[in-house]
Amino acid sequence: MAKVIEINDPADPRLDDFRDLSTADRRPDRPGGRGLVIAEGVVVVERLLASPYPVRGLLGVRRRIEALDLSDLDVPAYVTSAEVMASAVGFHLNRGVLAAADRAPAVSFEELAETSQRLAVLEGVGDHENLGSIFRNAAALGVDGVVLGPGCSDPLYRRSVRVSMGHVLRVPFATTDEWPAALNLLRQKGYTVAALTPRPSALHLADAGLRGRRVAVLLGSEGPGLTDEAIDAADLAVRIPMSSGVDSLNVATAGAVAFYALL
Repeated sequence: MAKVIEINDPADPRLDDFRDLSTADRRPDRPGGRGLVIAEGVVVVERLLASPYPVRGLLGVRRRIEALDLSDLDVPAYVTSAEVMASAVGFHLNRGVLAAADRAPAVSFEELAETSQRLAVLEGVGDHENLGSIFRNAAALGVDGVVLGPGCSDPLYRRSVRVSMGHVLRVPFATTDEWPAALNLLRQKGYTVAALTPRPSALHLADAGLRGRRVAVLLGSEGPGLTDEAIDAADLAVRIPMSSGVDSLNVATAGAVAFYALL
């Protein structure tokens, strides 16, 4: 059972895991800093508690802490007022509760490729909210894992965790620097690599025959999309047909459409 501890001083050093979340160069969830995982809100905190990430502690107002099942948790749960919490965190937190955890051991690209049937492979997705949305869509639509190629942001950044509704904590992901050579490894393991692009020459997604196959859906950055090198390294280029006057979708939305097409 978590030990519930009341704290009234925002400068208390026991709150350091949650301090300065709005200060870019000091925030504890920076990969180059302490690299903690921060979950925000009851639903996301519950998903963190159920994940393999080792929880370090919780901070929240009493009614939010009491809404959680902490019976199997042996870490401190700090209870405080909304004002003290805002002072320590750096902003007013509407969701009323945070949890901090250490990172779990990373899955290798080779292991993820070996154990999956459907993958999302990302190139240059640097926006944390888009990344979080892609993970949420992947969890909802049967994608087994996410591969992060060059230029992708950290999926365990607090904003990504929040936007994913905590699903980034349950969908396995791996990084690769071998680009676009990593696509060859996927092909060797029996994947069809399908690059999603708005190019008019690309094959209509519904006509690509991807359903029921081992597939890696390749998604690029918001705006420029996939590089020519990535598209050329794929088995085929596919597109989502759209009404006149609309040339593309948000990358997370496009990914959701493609993921659904694989089901």
